[in-house]
Amino acid sequence: MTIPLLILIESVQDYLPAFESRGFRVIYAPTAEARAQAIRDHAAEIRIVLTRGATGCYADEIAALPALEMICSLGVGYENIDLAAAAARGIVVTNGPGANAVAVADHAMALLLGAARRLPQADAWVRQGHWSGFMGPQITGKRLGILGLGTIGLEIARRGANGFGMQVGYYNRRARPDCGHTYFDSPRALAAASDFLVVATPGGAGTRHLVDAEVLEALGPGGYLINIARGSVVDTQALIAALAAGRIAGAGLDVVDGEPVIPEALKRLDNVVLTPHSAGRSPEAVDATVALFLENAGAHFAGRPVLTPVAASAAPGVAGQENPQASGRT
Repeated sequence: MTIPLLILIESVQDYLPAFESRGFRVIYAPTAEARAQAIRDHAAEIRIVLTRGATGCYADEIAALPALEMICSLGVGYENIDLAAAAARGIVVTNGPGANAVAVADHAMALLLGAARRLPQADAWVRQGHWSGFMGPQITGKRLGILGLGTIGLEIARRGANGFGMQVGYYNRRARPDCGHTYFDSPRALAAASDFLVVATPGGAGTRHLVDAEVLEALGPGGYLINIARGSVVDTQALIAALAAGRIAGAGLDVVDGEPVIPEALKRLDNVVLTPHSAGRSPEAVDATVALFLENAGAHFAGRPVLTPVAASAAPGVAGQENPQASGRT
């Protein structure tokens, strides 16, 4: 007997035959409309949901799926999965810590270089028939601040320190004395001591607008902000104001609060580089995250403990969070 699997993300489309071969009956619903329709049509059947942190699985959706046993986040994030609602039903939640860390760290450095050396603007300039130089600061020897020194943060630190000879500082929920980098006790203090501030924290209520106007002011007119974490960690309006007024030099953003809807004011700025939440989407990273998902799902349905469980207490303050699909938001 096949196991009905609801997939809410488009990045695994090429893996659907592999899922079918592993005993799952795929219900593929990567858009808001398809998602709502799939839940209406298959509510009584769905036993497992594959999603990601930003896409989530909300309390009302969990309540609508009486056969649901498992929710899997393909990546490390799980901020929009209602852990309390899942725990109340005994539903297992897993994520994919570390599986795409290398790809995300690579992308962070690409955004850092692209923003500092104005690579997208230079490319557009050449394609318009011009041939004059763009000036941007060198990276080597500069101060790299990392907001969140988890697996991805450590990978970014390694690239900065070993590849570019950067002086690495970090802010974390707790200091990591063994890492060899300088700890700062607040985001503002870290920003003031950084030329490049990279956001690598989890999303969710606990980190919302951790980077606010004060942090951006501390980063200063020569500083660059790079965000490969979650858009909610940065106050977007404060960032737009800082970029427009030259209070920071530039930004590289793979994530924006409210994505995929991006503020027009942000898109009009010429000192920001934007990518479409694609930092973790290398072929190698997707292979690794899919393999971990299949291991977790296989273990659960074979009656064994999963490899990477997420505890109900892992995201305090988000229980009962509103489903943006239900309110017409995305």
